Amino acid sequence: MMLRLIYYLLLFSPLVSFGNNNPPTLRLALLKYAGGGDWYNDVNSLKNLALFCNQKMGTNFDPDYVTVEPGSAELFANPITYMTGHGNVIFSDAEALNLRKYLIGGGFLIINDDYGMDPFIRPALKKVFPELSLVEIPINHPVYHTLFQFRGGMPKIHEHDNKPAQGYGLFWEGRLVALYNFESDLGDGWDDIHNDPFELRLKALQMGANIVKYAFEK
Repeated sequence: MMLRLIYYLLLFSPLVSFGNNNPPTLRLALLKYAGGGDWYNDVNSLKNLALFCNQKMGTNFDPDYVTVEPGSAELFANPITYMTGHGNVIFSDAEALNLRKYLIGGGFLIINDDYGMDPFIRPALKKVFPELSLVEIPINHPVYHTLFQFRGGMPKIHEHDNKPAQGYGLFWEGRLVALYNFESDLGDGWDDIHNDPFELRLKALQMGANIVKYAFEK
């Protein structure tokens, strides 16, 4: 029990003290999509990422995330939306159009391949942006350096097929609007149910904080 307490103190201890006691003003959003994929899979990922960002960056996230659907008006109330899963992803025409408007209008989408999503997320995103393709994000892109340094690009968190971790993006008019981590599984690293080593969890949370910071500053 004492070791677990020390673990959390190390993981979530702030770099600086911000003294922010104000009520939360922001929430991260979880995307509830159709198709049968387990969109709900990462139980505590967004809560832990929100706490980490609050303590390392002085953000004011509510640890309780909100669940939104891709075709809903509520999507636009959240600057950053997260989607995860192992399987199929389907967007209706209306959902694809709504998600497109959200991203063009300044929203940001984090996509986490929890293993098995890759063949489904690519055509789903093509429906949202027919004119765009996922491209690998260069390792000199600001998202890898905005707060914590990831000179090798996307960190490898879980084994999956034992391939190198990759970060792909959709770029609208030169602006990164969606980041897809493949063969990395940041979401599992943010969660606290997989017994990942401290070093891997820290890397995952630091990369997540970089994405959040980039999304706010882009």
